[in-house]
Amino acid sequence: MTVKLYCFGESGNSYKAALPMELAGIDWEPVWVDFFSGEARSDAYKEINPMAEAPVLVDGDLTLSQSGAIQDWIVEKTGKFWSDDPNERREIMRWQFWDNHKGSSQFGVTRFLMNFLPEKHRNPDVIAFMQGRCKSALAVLESELSKRDWLAAGRLTMADLSCCSYLYYPEPFGFERDAYPAISAWLDRISETPGWKHPYDLMPGSPADRA
Repeated sequence: MTVKLYCFGESGNSYKAALPMELAGIDWEPVWVDFFSGEARSDAYKEINPMAEAPVLVDGDLTLSQSGAIQDWIVEKTGKFWSDDPNERREIMRWQFWDNHKGSSQFGVTRFLMNFLPEKHRNPDVIAFMQGRCKSALAVLESELSKRDWLAAGRLTMADLSCCSYLYYPEPFGFERDAYPAISAWLDRISETPGWKHPYDLMPGSPADRA
């Protein structure tokens, strides 16, 4: 049975689930969530996910939300992007937790405020504050990746697939690849993995579709 992933292309959190499924060779199909028209807040969607968010994975009787939980399901299903070594496992989890709190949470909100929120609601002081948060997070990533090729082990793991998710998008939020050479080289390494796809190629929905 084909796994379904309720997602949309603009969502970096959806990409955290879609990309490792694609790279792991899971038979899956995207189900577009028309987030910007309010579909995620509809009663019908809340029957799938009461949290009113994407992504949501449906595999037979299993319905699972939150990208980190879906990544755990991918590991259980395929054994990929993880480790048998307990120290490496904890290091992978450490970076996943860091990303959820310090990385994607800052990058996603700032990108939304600067690009998808109606202009009349864009508060420059809030955006400046969030960009400062992004700069701090990016400095941590740049420092770590200047010392090693991968975040948690000597290969691609869920740590990398979590932390990279918002950094391939073209919309500005304070990340310029030229300013972060170690991050840029790391993103190149990930994108050279067989089967890699850009989020707008992997999932339905992009700003161009709404233009």
